[in-house]
Amino acid sequence: MFKKFHHTENPPSENILIWDGKCGFCKFWKTRWEDKTEGMIVFKTFQEYASNFPDIPIKEFKKASRLIETDGKMYSGPDSAYRSIWHTGVKTQHRFYRSNVWFRHLSDHAYNHIAKNRSFYFKLTKILFGSNPKKLQPYWLFYLIIIIAILILL
Repeated sequence: MFKKFHHTENPPSENILIWDGKCGFCKFWKTRWEDKTEGMIVFKTFQEYASNFPDIPIKEFKKASRLIETDGKMYSGPDSAYRSIWHTGVKTQHRFYRSNVWFRHLSDHAYNHIAKNRSFYFKLTKILFGSNPKKLQPYWLFYLIIIIAILILL
């Protein structure tokens, strides 16, 4: 499981989401988040930027994304995504993650499972949504209709 760091002694001048630049799944969803946050957050790979945070071991950046805000507060794993969206004005997921132990537990375990199986989930993402993160396609709906049709025919 990823370790949750809550603060860094080296706050950045801009809110930064640090992600794994060698991960296709991460790049796909980073591109999606980048569009959603519309410049409110700077996205950097840990390969290029982790050295700016010597109080955080590099192995921790390899395990999970980290949102580091200008006051030094840090959000890890799924909460880094929820907090990123919080900056756009959609505060529900981050608040729910912070207040609901079941949602936090489910989010953390799902994130950890996906992180350990990135290759599989990247393939699944492209099957369900297409290859362009800026223009998601509802292919999952097509597959659902086929499955329902097959079940009806049986």
